[in-house]
Amino acid sequence: MKSFRNLISVGIAILTLSSCGNDTEITSYRGKVKFETISVSSKLAGRISKIYVEEGQTAKKGDTLALLYLPEVNAKMTQVEGAVTAAKGQLNMALNGATIEQLNQINSQITAGKAQLNFAQQSYNRLQAMYKDSLVSLQQFDEVKMKRDMAKAQVSALEAKRKEVSKSARTEQIDQAKGQLSRAIGAKEEVLSAANEKFIIAPADMTIETISLVEGELLTPGYALFNGYKKDSVYFRFTVPESKVYDFEVGEPLILINPFTEEEINTKIVVIKQLAQYANITSTAPLYELSESIYELKVSPTSDISKQKFYINASILIK
Repeated sequence: MKSFRNLISVGIAILTLSSCGNDTEITSYRGKVKFETISVSSKLAGRISKIYVEEGQTAKKGDTLALLYLPEVNAKMTQVEGAVTAAKGQLNMALNGATIEQLNQINSQITAGKAQLNFAQQSYNRLQAMYKDSLVSLQQFDEVKMKRDMAKAQVSALEAKRKEVSKSARTEQIDQAKGQLSRAIGAKEEVLSAANEKFIIAPADMTIETISLVEGELLTPGYALFNGYKKDSVYFRFTVPESKVYDFEVGEPLILINPFTEEEINTKIVVIKQLAQYANITSTAPLYELSESIYELKVSPTSDISKQKFYINASILIK
């Protein structure tokens, strides 16, 4: 079996040499063109309202890739705007004291509260007599008593509030009102920041490879909606067996050749690392023993390759 593999290796090497039409020796190491990958997701859950790019399209850093509909954020914005308005009112009241309109409003609330208390007291008096005659249960009597006590507490609270707003505010109350306003403003800024998450932005110049969802579908936090790779981030990946890894060193220059265009690329080895047994092996017919460890060579270009064309997972050879 090993002799048969060696025979295949020799045949591949002969075909490679003849196809390149070059007297320089080309090794049997076949690698792949790779790009640094990018996954773009959202921090918030939302329904996809619009997708502005297509698979295979190139996007620049800062481009809007998609628009999300975030109903929870819109509802939260209404809440925090109300909290800011209320906090400003409390601070103005603490600084300036209550206005005539505010005092009239509190007086009206006290009047209404006293009417409720009067009704609750009358109900209490009626049921107290009925309870003595065993016409109502203790639970019914306790419920009426509780309603009367709540009405008393409400009137007392309103009268205390009227007394408080009629006086000039204490320094502590002013500081408290300022703190509430600052907290409300901070909550609004947080919601505004969340509202910006409805725009999914390209983090770098990239080529869109896959789009996981379509318009109308729900995007969950952290789920990659767009997968692609950075432009101008090309590198080359080779896998070599344990018996051959000692032929290479980090920083060693290599000349690679495209077997189809015969273009040469000056590169150097930047990383040598062991691969897990289940990792992706570059070669489709690896000439190594199954007991050997496998290593990856990450090779980066050292010359200008801007005029050369590369496709992800295309084959590349070491010259």
